[in-house]
Order: sequence, then structure tokens, then C-alpha cells
Amino acid sequence: MPKRVLLIVNRKSRNGTADIDAFVERLRAGGMHIRPFMPDMPDEIPMLIRSHANSVDCVVVGGGDGSLNAAAPALMETHLPLGVLPLGTANDLARTLNIPTDPAQACDIIQDGILHRIDLGCVNGHYFFNVAHIGLGVEVKQLLSPELKRRLGIFSYAYSLFKAFRSFRPFHADIVCDQRCLRVRSIQIAIGNGRHYGGGMTVAPTASIDNRRFSLYSIEPLKLWELIRLVPALHAGRFKDHHPVDIAQGTHIEIRTRRTMLVTADGEAVTHTPASFSIVPGAVNVFVPSCYFDDQQEIPHAAQR
Repeated sequence: MPKRVLLIVNRKSRNGTADIDAFVERLRAGGMHIRPFMPDMPDEIPMLIRSHANSVDCVVVGGGDGSLNAAAPALMETHLPLGVLPLGTANDLARTLNIPTDPAQACDIIQDGILHRIDLGCVNGHYFFNVAHIGLGVEVKQLLSPELKRRLGIFSYAYSLFKAFRSFRPFHADIVCDQRCLRVRSIQIAIGNGRHYGGGMTVAPTASIDNRRFSLYSIEPLKLWELIRLVPALHAGRFKDHHPVDIAQGTHIEIRTRRTMLVTADGEAVTHTPASFSIVPGAVNVFVPSCYFDDQQEIPHAAQR
């Protein structure tokens, strides 16, 4: 169990204004010494991690997936274990790791001290935990204002999806996945390192954040009613019975589009096409609940390390 904890709570996350003293007391009750910080911007998170790297045993990040994404490079550099305190809207990394959204229960997982190494995805030099998007998912992100997320919560993703769909134009892309070539006309390409995105959507039912490979899907142009029919498959990640969806898995992916397109990762705009994706195996050590391993046993070929 870690004794010296750097606690960083992003006050701009959806629940970032929660009582930080309650988190501090919960962790202190387990015998931990806490250094709490509440930065105004996620950009401050890596600086805090690097500056305290030699005086703490782990880092606990309170916020959403964007806050965790900001921490990723510094966690890799310092090799400090990560504790996840889900305070965002979607909390998809927490979903993937079976970490409860109740902050008190999340603190207990850190105190239990079960560590597990997970992979990071990398696109054009930018790291991500969950999923990268090209196409409709990017438009959804641009419509997701902090005010909308505070007002509608998890439903803000569905609202923004259908609003973006009305004006979005399909695009052509050439995909090379582990030397296998795929040419698509698409409205959405998702490349998943983890299993969940968008508040519980699933890249693939076999996707795992520790299996050293990406799961990819591309959705061909659809009418609105066809997209609505596809929603249950998007939620479960099961596309086998849906012919407008191309799926693939691999460790290295190259994507080129006819027109330059924005790429988001963990909900943050990070780069443009052409996009080169690679896996960084076992990049981050993270505290997980024991039930995470029970869940992984149900996924074929998941790497247990």
C-alpha cells in the first residue's frame, strides 16, 4: 500500500468541485500521507507529477478521462502508480477497469493496493488510454460543451451524436492494420486501446486495455434511422450482424484520408491525419479492484500480466 500520495483533482471536471477534504480524510484513514492539489487546467497535471516524483509513492488523479489523458506522459516518465478517482462525465477508463464511480469506493481500491499494468495507445506521438476517433466522434466532441455535460450528464453524448449526424459528411480512408489493407467510405472510425468510450459505448466485447492490441471499427454512411438501429450494437460493441461496419484488430495501424481530418484521443483533439497508431505495452501501473481480473477471464486472449 502506498504511503505518500500526490492527490490531483481537476476542479474543472464535472464533479471536480466535490469536497476534496472528504477524499483526503478517506485516504488518510488508511494510513496515507496526502499532498492535495486542485489545478485550474489539466495542462498543469503533468508538471505537478514531475515536480513531486521523488517525494511520493503514487499519483491519484481525480477528474474525467481528459484529466487522466493529461497525466499519461508524466506517469510513463516517472513510473509512479496511478489511482483513478472518477469525477468526470463519462469515466470510461474507470469503466474499463471496473472502478466504481463512487469516490469513496474508488479510494478504497487505492488502499487495497492491487496493482496491474495496462497498455497505452499512441497516435502521432500522443498517448491515450481509451479510444481515438476520426469522423463523427470528433464532431460530437466539439459539440460537448462543459455546460451541456453538466446539464445532461451522460445523455449529453447521445444528444451531441444525433445533432452532429445531421450535418456531417462521409469521408474516404485507407487503413493499414498490421500490413492488412482496408479502403473504406466512412462516417466514423474508432481505434480502441481500452474497451469503453462515450460514457459506456464499447469498441469490441473482446477489447481489453492489457492485451497489447487495438480494436478498430469503421461505420459506412447510414441514414439516421439506420444509425438509431445500430445504437445497441455500438453500446455492446457487437457488429457481426451489421454489414455497414468494418472491424479489425492489430498492434500497428496507419490511417490516411483524402482530406485532412482531426483526430481526438480520450476526448481531446490531439493531431490530424495521416495518423499512425502504436501500442505501448504495460506502460502504466494502475490500482484496480479484484473484480477486474474476474471480468478479464471472460475475454478470450486477454493478457494477464
